[in-house]
Amino acid sequence: MLLQVNNIQVIYEKVIMVLRGLSLEVPEKSIVALLGSNGAGKTTTLKAISGLLKPENGEVTQGSIMFGGERIDGKESAGIVRIGITQIMEGRRVFEELTVEENLRTGLYVKKEGKGGERNLEMVYHYFPVLKARRKTVSGYCSGGEQQMLVIGRALLTQPKLLLLDEPSLGLAPLVAQEVFEIIERINREQETAILVVEQNAQLALSIAGYGYVMENGLIVLDGPAAEVRENKNVKEFYLGMNERGEQKNYRDVKHYTRKKRWFSM
Repeated sequence: MLLQVNNIQVIYEKVIMVLRGLSLEVPEKSIVALLGSNGAGKTTTLKAISGLLKPENGEVTQGSIMFGGERIDGKESAGIVRIGITQIMEGRRVFEELTVEENLRTGLYVKKEGKGGERNLEMVYHYFPVLKARRKTVSGYCSGGEQQMLVIGRALLTQPKLLLLDEPSLGLAPLVAQEVFEIIERINREQETAILVVEQNAQLALSIAGYGYVMENGLIVLDGPAAEVRENKNVKEFYLGMNERGEQKNYRDVKHYTRKKRWFSM
């Protein structure tokens, strides 16, 4: 098991509890989906793993996070990147004044490689040929889809063992989001990079994942193989907007989010 999050509790400002005993695992070379509504604690989970809680006055106050057999909760984020975990933040955070290639090259500084870094840059262009065509373009003028590809490519240049993806489909047109997820799946398959992807688009996330978790109020309320999670009655209704007959349902018709005992009783 590459990543093990064991019963962690996360508190902000020493008073606001966001995660309440959360546990999950990511096997080597796998894709795992973490689903949940706004405010469920998905992004906090990623930040706990990547060491990005401290700048926001958050901390893991209970439990442990293990990566490759080493305990990492409490480590500085820079050190966590160096051992092989890279988080891609929500919102396509590029350096807007830099060109596409200049943005990508910032990812090379983590490993401080010369010729090897150039080979890795060509690898990124292999997965994202549009970035090669736009390499001299100022990043702020790129489309949302191109910027999303750019931040994924930049993360790849850190040579991660585990990628943490936070809402990669957010704000993208459906066809562009589908293309991005297909590339994510290729990266996992060909580079053997493990991926933990946080998404509200359950259909997309579960289409590429091998395993899925569903969060509610800082806890995991359902988990299992992605195919089983996708067929769960409540997941279909709440995330996929479908009723029991497989017909499309309006999200406004869903009045509440079922509790853990009801998730498992279905």
